[in-house]
Amino acid sequence: MSSYDADDLLTDATLNAAVAALASRNAHHLQDMTPAEQAEAAGHWRALAMDVLVAVRSTVTDRDSPAAAAGPEGGPGRAVIVLEDAGEEEINVHVAFYPELQDMGGDQVAGTPAQITAVSMLDTLGEEAGGPGE
Repeated sequence: MSSYDADDLLTDATLNAAVAALASRNAHHLQDMTPAEQAEAAGHWRALAMDVLVAVRSTVTDRDSPAAAAGPEGGPGRAVIVLEDAGEEEINVHVAFYPELQDMGGDQVAGTPAQITAVSMLDTLGEEAGGPGE
């Protein structure tokens, strides 16, 4: 059995392979789309693939921990943040939470301490960057 670094799951090559697999699986839909719709679909699939790969990486890196073996009820909460270059001055931010955050209404969420810390960090980063729209 060959070994690998779990971070290999988040490389451009693996992300591009996942997007290509989704495009292949949905080729019959792509052929009916305009170029703009195809680009939008590819962006959606890229975000979807990143969420899946981040979740897989999180599971693989935690597979040997006793808490992970206990399942979601006894396992640790996780928040995985991936910052990806998207152009000269642009970045994409991908976040995966396990278990999922609970929507409490009124822009409030509930989660584990790690998850709430991640949400707070993202809020702070958003404020420093000028908030939405920048």
